[in-house]
Amino acid sequence: MKLLFVVCGEGLGHASRSLHLGHYLQQHGHEVHFAGYEKSYDFMNQHGCAHIHATPREVCLEGEDGFFSLKKTLWYSKWLPFDMVRSALNIHRLIKKHRFDCIICDTMYGGVLAGRLNRVPVVFVTNQNHFNGLNGTTNPVWRVLNFLIRRYIRLADLILVPDYPPPDTVSEYNLVVPKGDEAKYAFCGPFYVFDPTRYVYGCKTIFTSFGGEPYKLPMYQTLRKIADRRTDLCFDVFYTGAELPASSGNFVSHGYVPNLYEHLALARVAIVHGGLTTLHEALLFGKPVLIIMDPGHPEQQNNAKKIVDMGAGIAVDGRTVTQDVLEMRIDEAMALSPRPFRQFHQKINGRQNAMDLIIAVVMRRKR
Repeated sequence: MKLLFVVCGEGLGHASRSLHLGHYLQQHGHEVHFAGYEKSYDFMNQHGCAHIHATPREVCLEGEDGFFSLKKTLWYSKWLPFDMVRSALNIHRLIKKHRFDCIICDTMYGGVLAGRLNRVPVVFVTNQNHFNGLNGTTNPVWRVLNFLIRRYIRLADLILVPDYPPPDTVSEYNLVVPKGDEAKYAFCGPFYVFDPTRYVYGCKTIFTSFGGEPYKLPMYQTLRKIADRRTDLCFDVFYTGAELPASSGNFVSHGYVPNLYEHLALARVAIVHGGLTTLHEALLFGKPVLIIMDPGHPEQQNNAKKIVDMGAGIAVDGRTVTQDVLEMRIDEAMALSPRPFRQFHQKINGRQNAMDLIIAVVMRRKR
């Protein structure tokens, strides 16, 4: 088969999991193309993808003072309908040129429309179709968004959730399967597979990664102040933006690295923003997490709630947490012992499940 992955570029989680699944499909003899923008395009290009295409951006996530801002995101995404049409036309041209057998959209919506118009099977990959605040609170914007997203992705032939089946679904509070659509949703498991014997394990560092959005930089600066005060802690810090606080003896700044797992394996605790990909990776490496929640970001809040429910981490409100409280929470998180997930993960085999489901979708449409 000839397959096209269309990948969201907000953060690196979408690109990372799409590469895992895409390379697995390549290993089984399928021709795989990737399309993305900005961070996803750069990330896939750095990983040497043979067939890579640039696609327009659809949504523009924005923030201020170190945190996600729904108001600014809506303002900067005000041309979303136009941008989605541009995205759909771009994918339409790629379909016409390369004759793909299936379009796999990782939280990219234009590809769904392009696939439907060209009568090409569409698989939509997502871990969120429901937006709400803490304890299920909602607002008019989220209610409209929930309705539109669930109605729109129904156009896809299959909706893949790259997460563990219930009751271990980390994104549980971010998903609502509409009545009557149960057959379209498949909790196939994460797409990540790693050989634990490849890595040297330890409990030496404070692994810290919030992605590359510029509005995250103030939180890195706060952690640098903690490092200056706590010489017993060694921070291993990753950021794909333009700049980071300078390295010191116990605060090592990194830009892009080819293999984050080498660093995560050595960590005592992982300080993260609550994205699904990073949380899965921390569980698989048996590392407790400290989630610095973005109070305006519903996905992170809900993922954090589930991780706390599982006893695998601690969550703090990033907007209100002080430097002293953050330092105490780091110590508390380091004392946690998450339950082993590795054997459970290996039984799920999310990449194989996803590949089987994608092939089945294509075969059904060809009959």
